[in-house]
Amino acid sequence: MPLRKGLLLLGVCLIAVLAACSGESAEEQIHNHLEEAVALEEDFENQQSAITELEQQEQEIYSQITDLGMDELDEIQQLSQQAIDVINERAEKIEVEKESITASEEEFNKISDLIPELENEDVRAKAEEMQEVMANRYNAYDTLYEAYTESMELEKELYTMLQQEELEQAAVTEQINQINESYQAVLDANEQFNNLTVEYNALKQEFYELAELNVEYEENTESEAGESEDSESE
Repeated sequence: MPLRKGLLLLGVCLIAVLAACSGESAEEQIHNHLEEAVALEEDFENQQSAITELEQQEQEIYSQITDLGMDELDEIQQLSQQAIDVINERAEKIEVEKESITASEEEFNKISDLIPELENEDVRAKAEEMQEVMANRYNAYDTLYEAYTESMELEKELYTMLQQEELEQAAVTEQINQINESYQAVLDANEQFNNLTVEYNALKQEFYELAELNVEYEENTESEAGESEDSESE
């Protein structure tokens, strides 16, 4: 079965640290909230490899099932239950992932009251643009979460069907078609989320530069999606 592609992570890109600062200007307070939002996505990041591994486990189980004949129902039933157990485990990790994103969003939204305090018009405009893109990113994750959750439910229904002694091929085919459609919705939402993550990270760097925050950057060639991105260090 198709698998979810890797998500781009805020933690990989542009984790800024002020090399030196004194006082708490609006710019610096915004910086603090932005980087705390990154930190709060750590659990989100930590789930990615485990989710991918569970997806692969289910793929292997599904392949074993399709290699069996209907006269091997006992083994099909056993494997189908294993697949459901794997999906349930994956669902638990998706909930941890979502909680992490929700916490990040709550922290990020704290910049709303600070943006009007930015005196420089260009800095304020960039902050507003960054805020809009990040809001779209969180909305994109909600869409991805819903699509992915629906996909898992459809998969569980398929494995439940496969455990039945009297099974209509037409019903199985229809269920597989629904699953394939759900996969496409997941991939589309995943792509939108990744695109907005890239866009937000670029805008955040531009905001830091316009605000003249003392941030140092270094090139990082690794990412969850295998693309080259920037990261920061002291």
